[in-house]
Amino acid sequence: MYSHGSESLIKQAREIQEPELQKFYSRLVKLLQGKELGHETVDSLQRLHLILSATKYTRTLPSELRTRLLSLLSSPVEQLQVLSSAVLREMPPLSAEELNYIQENVGQLNSQTAALLLSKAGTRADLSSVCAQLLRGLDNRPSEAPAHSLMHTLPVLNTILTHSPECLTEDHITLLSKRLVDWLRYASIVQGGGASSGRFFTGPRSRQPVPIAELDGMVSGDFFTVLCVGQGFTEDQWMNVYSFSMLHHWLLTYHSVSNGNSTIETANRSQLSLSHSFSNDDRSEVDGSVVSMVSATSSSSRLLPPKERLREKAFQYCQRLIEQSDRKAQKKTDTELQKACLVEAVCILDCVCVEDASLVFRTFPFIKALFGRLSADLSFARVLLPIAQFYLNHGEMAAVDCESVWKLVFGQFPAELFSDPFLAHELLRFLRLNLEKFQLGVPQYTHFFPNLLKFLAWDSPAVVDDFVDLLPSLVTPATAVELLHTLLDLPCLSATLILQLRSTCLPISEPGGRGLLSLDAFRNPSFRGLFLFMLRGEAGSGDTIDRLSTLHDLLAEAADWPRVVQCAQTIPVLLHIYFNTVVTVADEKLLAHLILVMLERSSILLNIPTYIKEIHRVFSCHLLRMCKLHPSLVVDQSHELLEFAGIPGNVYSKEELYTHVVWVLGEYLSVSCDSRCSVSLITSCFETLEAVLFEITSSGTPPGTVCPAPRVITTLMSALAKLASRSHDLIPRVSLFLSKLRTVTRGGSVAWCSDEEDLVAIVTRGEELWSLLKAPSVAQSVLTPSPHITTPQWHRDTNVAMPLQLRALTSLTHPQ
Repeated sequence: MYSHGSESLIKQAREIQEPELQKFYSRLVKLLQGKELGHETVDSLQRLHLILSATKYTRTLPSELRTRLLSLLSSPVEQLQVLSSAVLREMPPLSAEELNYIQENVGQLNSQTAALLLSKAGTRADLSSVCAQLLRGLDNRPSEAPAHSLMHTLPVLNTILTHSPECLTEDHITLLSKRLVDWLRYASIVQGGGASSGRFFTGPRSRQPVPIAELDGMVSGDFFTVLCVGQGFTEDQWMNVYSFSMLHHWLLTYHSVSNGNSTIETANRSQLSLSHSFSNDDRSEVDGSVVSMVSATSSSSRLLPPKERLREKAFQYCQRLIEQSDRKAQKKTDTELQKACLVEAVCILDCVCVEDASLVFRTFPFIKALFGRLSADLSFARVLLPIAQFYLNHGEMAAVDCESVWKLVFGQFPAELFSDPFLAHELLRFLRLNLEKFQLGVPQYTHFFPNLLKFLAWDSPAVVDDFVDLLPSLVTPATAVELLHTLLDLPCLSATLILQLRSTCLPISEPGGRGLLSLDAFRNPSFRGLFLFMLRGEAGSGDTIDRLSTLHDLLAEAADWPRVVQCAQTIPVLLHIYFNTVVTVADEKLLAHLILVMLERSSILLNIPTYIKEIHRVFSCHLLRMCKLHPSLVVDQSHELLEFAGIPGNVYSKEELYTHVVWVLGEYLSVSCDSRCSVSLITSCFETLEAVLFEITSSGTPPGTVCPAPRVITTLMSALAKLASRSHDLIPRVSLFLSKLRTVTRGGSVAWCSDEEDLVAIVTRGEELWSLLKAPSVAQSVLTPSPHITTPQWHRDTNVAMPLQLRALTSLTHPQ
């Protein structure tokens, strides 16, 4: 794991002796007492960190050294801050005096001090204490709390809020809400830094304050936001940016904090307990801040409780951001900033409207206008998703038609942006988070499943986990058949999407100079309909197409393309999910149709050998499950099942599926499973299977194939014996075949079985069946047992002694 040199250093750090360690501590203390802390100090701190972290045992530092390390947390050299914080995090919990030292110097808070505080806060009480100290720093006047300290305070509070929101009290929430209002709404509207001297009494040559500007270069006529630009920013403008960055998270979380009574009286008592802060409540509105046109019309919001006031100011802030986003930015990076701010603004508005439904009617007009402005430009797709979330959450209350939104989200986005990995992730996450709402209130969701599956066809490994969650919601009685065809054709869709992108570029040639045949076919008008069906966006145009085999031939060279192979590897997993879901929503008629689809599609799959084999295995598993749940399906589909079982070639090309088809015919073609099962049907099935068994055991294997698996032959033999036990007229025919089989195998090897052990197993099974059929009544009991034998309930039957015996054994093995 480590290089030889690294292992040597770690070994030395672990084996250092106590006397040498004490000398090292003393030397380090002397270095830290000096005025200049140079490279030797840094090297020594790095060595100290290695000594402490290389061993599982806790080492105790001298108190003087610990004090020096604590003082380094406020060093102007960032490297010293990092090293001192790292060393102290390796130490036992800080003492009360040391914690008080840090907390009393919270004005010098930086990211390293914050990391140390959080790592040493082991209990909720510790976190609450840290919160109180941090908030006390927020409560100071600007001259008392340096801006760099406040900039570090908000991220620390955000971290606490993420991991342990219950550590915030109602007083904390009230104070922070008030401070956020102050920073968001009343930041300075003049540029900071070198744009102004920042003093009232200056010489005549000093520069005058320069107002902030909009992204299009115009002077800003309203309050400061993150979309305002300038040569520099003042402290309160930086806090405006920080506040906006954590506003959404704060709104989502603060209402979950246990606050006891949430009445206005409680809020008033909180104001009294925080009188210093609240006595200066609106000082930013009075002392040197510019009141915008919006604030002049909303002064009544000052009478609201802090939480409601924060929502009102957040609403105004986001409304201004949406107005600013309509300006043409002068830089490309600013255009991306506009998009990011729009996403955040719409999310905040959605959160605000969830908390206060009265804001929905104020918000919807400009959300609707924003959607109308952006919907024609797919470069704003990631902005339009939060807008879609807003429509989903509030469209019903506002009585707004959402049809155009869902056509865009489910129609255009997947069809045109399927290759955008970020959009794919966000759209699928949006679907998963709102799955129940879509199933109940958005019928277009399942209608657009062919479009949504394009994300899966394009980048299966990245999104397969999302579709494991989403696929069950797409399975309905109306979509089940078409969805099954679409899943089976997903590798074809993957190849088609690749060809669609390639067709827009220059022709791509192979190394030998020959173009892709599939690309030529994609451009050929004769085959255009096949590819257009693959690229369809909505369900309902047909379950599949007649010329599917032609499409597979055209895409033959795509069978080894990486995207196609990856897509094919995910299909078996999704098919299992599909079948597990469909048996819960489908009736017998639909299940019967799905059996036909499985039998038909087992021969019509893109030629990827491992893919075909896996699909047959999935079909076999779920055919068995369907027939076990509904045995009457075998009689309903007996014609198609017998037609499939009567083709000897299926024995070699579809061994897994063929074996299970034969098994369900032998197991469930019985009067006990379905009263419609007649003697003629049993005889017809017997003759079909008998002919196949006779053909494969009387001749060699076809060219290019291997010998049939022993399981196929033994399953055929067992099925014939089961059918004969239900129609005794067929017993002599089975017995004759089994006796001939024993006679033939006495001569040694046979052409249809290359392994001697397999041949012995086949003959042994034949002899067992032959012996059973000599006693027809016994054969029927063994080969077609009654349900009370296959699913015994003896442990529950009060008429037998089994329950009494079980209770006696339980009392003996489980002492009271």
